Amino acid sequence: MRNRRPIVQTASRLGGLLAALLLAASPAAAKDYLLTGAKPDKLVLVDAAARKVERVLTIPGGGVAPSTIVPSPDGRVAYVINNHLGSVSGVDLDSGKQVFRADFSTTGEPGGDLRVRALFGMDVSPDGKELYVFQSPVRLLPGEYRVEDTRIAVYNTADGVGAKPVRLLPAPRRIAVLAFSKDGGTLWALGWDLYGLDPKTGAVKETHKVLNWTRANHSPPDVLDIWPQFEQAATLSTPYSTARTDLAATDPGAARTGLMTLDLATGRMDMRDFEDTSAVIFSSVISPVNRTEAYSVYTQLSKIDTDGGRLVKRVDLPHTYYAINISSDGKEVYVGGTACDIGVYSTDTLDRVGQVEIAGCPDQGMASLRVIRR
Repeated sequence: MRNRRPIVQTASRLGGLLAALLLAASPAAAKDYLLTGAKPDKLVLVDAAARKVERVLTIPGGGVAPSTIVPSPDGRVAYVINNHLGSVSGVDLDSGKQVFRADFSTTGEPGGDLRVRALFGMDVSPDGKELYVFQSPVRLLPGEYRVEDTRIAVYNTADGVGAKPVRLLPAPRRIAVLAFSKDGGTLWALGWDLYGLDPKTGAVKETHKVLNWTRANHSPPDVLDIWPQFEQAATLSTPYSTARTDLAATDPGAARTGLMTLDLATGRMDMRDFEDTSAVIFSSVISPVNRTEAYSVYTQLSKIDTDGGRLVKRVDLPHTYYAINISSDGKEVYVGGTACDIGVYSTDTLDRVGQVEIAGCPDQGMASLRVIRR
């Protein structure tokens, strides 16, 4: 009996330690971080709740501006298109070390050098093992530049610096966004239409019509979307504009703005107008808590009811912002891109509740604004 109390105390302490370790390792212990880019060659990691820059990382050989940013599923590595759209680097967000790099162009080929650029479309497989990059190659010949077929280059992320494509998949032209389905079985590619691709072969499994829709009395919609902001709600969204062809061009109701959404879990796509056009919109994001709520940005911040197809509220912004994202609890939206600050707004009131300044005021340009959990 004399040894019982120490044994109980030891077991209690071990139990408490185990509980603490489990809590620390649980998703609830993680918090939101924002990831953006800044000219000429920086990645910026921001503690969203603390409203402060956690660290600024340099992209080796980054060129003049970072472009599309894709975080690894575990939030440890950021893949970023850089080097004048000619390379992709994977940067460890803790050490700042470049752990992956693929340079797209090739020289010394029998058919002539191949200059390859990546115009925005990029995503990583849900297991983090493969990186998919939409590429536009041009063959440099003595008397001409010959445009080659567009493609999606697939890289093994484990191949590190100097990685080469393990597959080259055929792809439609004009792809601006790549987004994996939740189960990894479909790679969605947004261009003039929305294509569901087989990630192994590139075969088009299904197509949702966008520019080629057949909506009566409407012109083909105009879509501008190069910002991948779908990670929080697993829903790809983009604003579009169209014109009523059954109304006079001078009619205030002729110009319409809507929102396209793609559920990455189910593959369901919807396109729904929500207002007579009264503002320019660049990008949008869906709430992870209430998926009928969307937020969009350019010179104004808008709150949209996607279910009812209506504008809920709109407020002016201090300057232009290109990119937008949202907190995991759905309570705050973040607007970035363009300048050197990230604005923080309440999703309830659209009041500005915070701001993060990047030291030295570098231009974020067209860089993505992503949310990761760490």
